[in-house]
Amino acid sequence: MGKKLKVGIVGTGNIFVSAHLEPLLQHAELEVVALCDIKREKAERIAEERHIPFVYSDYRQMLAEQELDIVDICTPNLLHSEVAVAALQAGAHVFCEKPDAVSPEEAQRMADAAVEAGKLLMVMRNNRFSLQAQYLKRYIEEGHAGEIYTGRCGWLRRRGIPGKGGWFTTKEQSGGGPLIDLGVHFIDLAIWLMGNPRPVAVSGAVYTKFANNELSDSIHSNFGEKQENGIFDVEDLATGFIRFDNGATLQIEFSWASNVGEEMNFVELRGTKAGASIKKGELAVFTETAGQLTDLVPVFKGKQTLGNHGKHLYHFVDCVQGRATPINTPAQGVDMIKILSAIYESAAAGKEIRL
Repeated sequence: MGKKLKVGIVGTGNIFVSAHLEPLLQHAELEVVALCDIKREKAERIAEERHIPFVYSDYRQMLAEQELDIVDICTPNLLHSEVAVAALQAGAHVFCEKPDAVSPEEAQRMADAAVEAGKLLMVMRNNRFSLQAQYLKRYIEEGHAGEIYTGRCGWLRRRGIPGKGGWFTTKEQSGGGPLIDLGVHFIDLAIWLMGNPRPVAVSGAVYTKFANNELSDSIHSNFGEKQENGIFDVEDLATGFIRFDNGATLQIEFSWASNVGEEMNFVELRGTKAGASIKKGELAVFTETAGQLTDLVPVFKGKQTLGNHGKHLYHFVDCVQGRATPINTPAQGVDMIKILSAIYESAAAGKEIRL
C-alpha cells in the first residue's frame, strides 16, 4: 500500500454524492479531509454525516490552509479550469469531472499548468472502464477487428433536460448543452477505441426545440438544480461529423430532448475484419467465421463492486502512487474540447471547420 493521500473536494453536488464520494471514502490510501462548496450548508451536511473535518465555501482558502495531495473537482463546467490551475499551482494532483473545460484555450491552460507544476491532471472518462469497453479495446488491439475506419456514437434522450434554468442550460456556465454534457462520454470512448487518431476537421449542427417543454422521462433530468424562469440558451440536440488524420470518420448525435422511441446511448465501430456496438451497456461483435457471418456476445462473469467512476478514480490514485500509466492525458482532453468547440463553430458558420 502506498502513502496516505489527503484529498480536498471542490463542488459537492449530485455527481460528487452519487459517483465520487463513496469510492473516495472507501479507498485505503485516501483520506478526505476537506469539502468546499459555494453553498456551504451542502458541504456541511455531508461533512457531518461522513465525519470529514474541514468545510469551506472558498476553494482558495481551502488550498491555502490544507496541505492536499489531491483535489477532486466536481463544480459546474465554467470553474473546472480555474480551480484546476489553482490546485496544481498549490502543489496538488488534480482529478476533474468532465468536460475538461468550456474552451480549448482553458483546456490548454490546465494542461500547461500540470506540466509546469509537475503534477498529474486527469479528467473523468468513466466509460473507458466498463467491462464491455475494456474487452473491446483488447479485441481491437489484438488485431481481430482489422482497420477501424468509421463509426458513430450518441446519447439520445426523449425528454431529459438536466437542471433546467440552472447552470446546465446557461451557456456562460456550462459551455453548451448535450454536446458538451453527454458528448464527452461517447466521443471519447469511440476515439479511444479507434486508437486515438487526431481530429482534423469537424462539421456540425445544433438545435433548440424543447426549451419550453416541461415533460421528463429520464432520471438524468434530476441532475442540477432547476430554476423557474431561468436561462436556457444552449442546444437540446447536436449532430456532427468528425474527420481524423488517418482517414477515419465518426458520426455523432446527442440530445437532451428529441422525439425518439426511447433513451439510448451507443458506440458503433466498423472495421475491415469486424464491427462492434455497445448499446445501453450491451456489447456485440459482428464478424465472419468459417465462411459464415457471425455475431459474438461476450459473457462477463462476476459482479462489479465498484462503478466505472470509482474505477477511474482508483486508476488515478494508482497513477499518483506510481503503479500505473494514465489511461487518458490532458492532450487528449484538449483535442476533445477542440472538437466540441468546432462543432458549435461549424453550426454557426454553416461550414466545415478545420482543426
